[in-house]
Amino acid sequence: MKKLNLFDKFVFFLNSLAAVTLLLAYILPYVEPKRFAFVSVLSLTMPFLIIVNLLFVIYWLLKVRKQLLLSLIVLLIGFKHLGSLYKFTSSNQDVDTDNIVVMNYNVRLFNVFEWIPDINAGKEISEFINEKNPDIISMQDYRPDKALALKGYYKFESLSGGKIINGQAIFSKFPIINKGIIEFPNTFNNAIFADVVKGKDTIRVYNVHLQSFKIDVSSDPLKKETSENLFKRVEKTFSLQQAQTELFLEHKSKSPYKVIVCGDFNNTAYSYVYKEIRAGMKDAFVEAGNGFGRSFDFKFFPVRIDYIMVDDHFAVNTFKTFDLKLSDHFPIMSRVKIK
Repeated sequence: MKKLNLFDKFVFFLNSLAAVTLLLAYILPYVEPKRFAFVSVLSLTMPFLIIVNLLFVIYWLLKVRKQLLLSLIVLLIGFKHLGSLYKFTSSNQDVDTDNIVVMNYNVRLFNVFEWIPDINAGKEISEFINEKNPDIISMQDYRPDKALALKGYYKFESLSGGKIINGQAIFSKFPIINKGIIEFPNTFNNAIFADVVKGKDTIRVYNVHLQSFKIDVSSDPLKKETSENLFKRVEKTFSLQQAQTELFLEHKSKSPYKVIVCGDFNNTAYSYVYKEIRAGMKDAFVEAGNGFGRSFDFKFFPVRIDYIMVDDHFAVNTFKTFDLKLSDHFPIMSRVKIK
């Protein structure tokens, strides 16, 4: 086999950097962000790193070069992570009437600031939800909107703010017998819960909205602030997310009922907070999803930060992400069934 030419040597150098960085990123879900918040930033780039390493494998394969083994071995080491990025799941159209249809949607204040021109987000989201007819809806970045007209739901909302009142909401076709808020200090984010009754079963539904990075993906954040300030803000956000996750998990551990967790975690499925929240839970996308688990409208690579999870009392039958561009997030929906 011929030696590498100068260009291919440079490519292999870049390949080596990508492979080592991906290996490091594999470790991050097991590292507390408050201890190594700077390094934890890499978890946000995991989908990109996986895709880049796949491209390197293809490049060396086409050139019939043994250098393909580097990225191939690294990808195989982290094979379980691929399932959080892309799923090959056979379609399951289970329409059993015992299914509970759960939807999660960050509605971005129903487009109050007209980020998306020429839409009536409240009206169009209402039409979409009434068509899909979920039993339970969890909304983040929610605000009261006159155009929102949902039929046949009980509602619990937690709101705060001054000029722009916003918060979280849970809608349920099942009666709500109890509800509450898990306050997160020094932030407008929180988690809320509602205990709903379906037949003889009581289910606790959580809506969790963890701290946002507040990065506008439609513009270059480095044009507005230095990279140093950006990383400091991201580091702080990781630490806050860990503290918020700990408060939520302490509350969830005391739940006397079966549990469904919905929410916008503002972090990927390769993060410490995702690993902690998923412990003992089933991620509906991992169980029954198809394709890329893309829930956030990020133009560079697929990002999944919105989740539906259930505990072991449930089976997950279907999962779907809807390509509905009425927010910077996409609605996700799952059919689950009590065992």
